[in-house]
Amino acid sequence: MKLDDLLNQVSLGEDSTRQFKVDVRNADSLASEMAAFANCEGGTIYLGVADDGSAPGLGRNDIARINQLISNAASQLVKSPLTVRTENIALQNGRVVIVLTVPKGLDKPYFDKNGVIWLKTGADKRRVNSKEELRRLYQITDQFHADELPTKAGIDKLDKLRFRDFLRDVYKQDYPDDLEKLTRLLQNMNLATDDRKMNLAGLLMFAERPELIKPQFVLKAIRYPGNRIHATDYVDTEDFAGPLPKIFDDAIAFVMRNLHKIQAGRGVNAPGQPEIPESVFEELLVNALVHRDYLVSAPVRLFIFDNRIEIVSPGHLPNNLTVEKIRTGNSNIRNPILVSYVAKGLLPYHGLGSGIKRALSEWPKIDFTDDRDGCLFTVTIHRKPVEELMLAEKGALKVPIKGQPDLINDLLNTLRANPTADYLSLAHALRVSEATVKRHIQKLKQQNRLRRVGSRKTGHWRVLE
Repeated sequence: MKLDDLLNQVSLGEDSTRQFKVDVRNADSLASEMAAFANCEGGTIYLGVADDGSAPGLGRNDIARINQLISNAASQLVKSPLTVRTENIALQNGRVVIVLTVPKGLDKPYFDKNGVIWLKTGADKRRVNSKEELRRLYQITDQFHADELPTKAGIDKLDKLRFRDFLRDVYKQDYPDDLEKLTRLLQNMNLATDDRKMNLAGLLMFAERPELIKPQFVLKAIRYPGNRIHATDYVDTEDFAGPLPKIFDDAIAFVMRNLHKIQAGRGVNAPGQPEIPESVFEELLVNALVHRDYLVSAPVRLFIFDNRIEIVSPGHLPNNLTVEKIRTGNSNIRNPILVSYVAKGLLPYHGLGSGIKRALSEWPKIDFTDDRDGCLFTVTIHRKPVEELMLAEKGALKVPIKGQPDLINDLLNTLRANPTADYLSLAHALRVSEATVKRHIQKLKQQNRLRRVGSRKTGHWRVLE
């Protein structure tokens, strides 16, 4: 490094990759600084530079002492030992600045001699104080993954029909005929722990009602009128729970029913096509469900506005991934068990790293925001202005508030045809969740448009219109 380069770097001030020390005499303190850099992206410590950016430098007598201190700190006071690099830069006043470069660690996490893990936070450092942060560090280095975490769900929470069909279709294997064999099979498939509990991957894919164990890992969707979030007004809203394949199917149905239908070169009497291809949302929703950070206790959120659709996933991009890299097809596996089973056909997964590229090829008007401070990753799919669309549906420009006329009409027609239908059969018939059916039935009862006659088990519905 030349003197001009040194002065240019110093003029930028301290940040998460640069630190100034006018002198150093405490090897333990220096070791903690090195560990913090190694646990993040690496960095440089400028010895002989003051906090205000001035560079008094070090005397010749200090150089040997400090280099010995650096060697001791890196090799003996950091676990695992670090290989660092030093360079002496002569100043015009005859003194020297030592440029100490700490590489990004390959054996994270690094500890100081007291067993403390340090991370860089801006120009400062801080201790790792929570289990979640520690797990994330191990996750980054492939020593640990969130989808292998044990849960409180026993083997009895398994959706037997779903798992039976998976075994038959993928492995050509029969469902085990006793609990012991089933437990061993789940353990061998990396879906259950040694203490006979389902791990997170097994719970999310094959449990009957995973939301009872992990209520935070659902998908919340809402359609707002206009282009901003409203406190009270919405067009459509629904929470999707269940195994990941069910969440995916329900979320796709939610998006499709809230998109405009266009003629797309067909006759005026032909069914309309969605304004944005369904395959775009398939790719992006699979990514949101499979690659999200399951160490963050929050749901995936889906927002539909007039001018855009947002899919917000908990967790920023892992490791050294950037938006530019994922646009070119680069990827990182955050949840390898989930990925391995999704690739067997549980979701429309087409290969590692190809989903983003495929979505962009279908619909280039997609933006990605990696919010590392907020620990969120947002995909924004931009919609065309409605006046540019050749709409197939009548009255598509009108946006109702707090209701879905088409869904309500379909619900009433279904009840006319089958007055004894229960919530589950109505949900299947209308391709929505039971919660949506119950919510709309309650509204219709309040509006005196629907009445329940008789008991819940033996009664029937009467449409009053």
